[in-house]
Amino acid sequence: MPTSETTDTPPPPTEFADSKYSDIGKKMLADLSKNDMDSWTNSFAEDAKYYWNSGDSLVGKPAIEKYWRDRRGNVIETITFEKEIWLPVKVNEKGNIPMDGIWLLSWYKTTAKYKGGKSMTQWIHSTYHFNSEDKIDMVNQYLDRVPIMEAMPPKK
Repeated sequence: MPTSETTDTPPPPTEFADSKYSDIGKKMLADLSKNDMDSWTNSFAEDAKYYWNSGDSLVGKPAIEKYWRDRRGNVIETITFEKEIWLPVKVNEKGNIPMDGIWLLSWYKTTAKYKGGKSMTQWIHSTYHFNSEDKIDMVNQYLDRVPIMEAMPPKK
């Protein structure tokens, strides 16, 4: 009778994650476009952190919700996303990454029209980390603030 040997192969440092995380990201962008902030906010964990490459940050779901509700209600008239790229990744060995686990990497072309009539278009790169309950507990967003500031309505 033949015997089969089993070897314990360690997981690779990174591997593709379930595509459901891409679906979560796509839904979030759709919610933000529709200004459905209740649905958009529901994707975040209570202890979520939101970082921008400029060094600004928001800590906690209430702070993230307050900022983005104000932004969509009082600053941004419309926002659309196109040419989206989504890459869900499971990090098994964090190395120089802040946390292991599930990450969703995304790139998308963003066009925002601001109250006051000006608009801006740019590519934005965002990374989302998911906790064990599939809620986002960290966002890192990389964008150019210059076109945003140029499109903003003048301060009163």
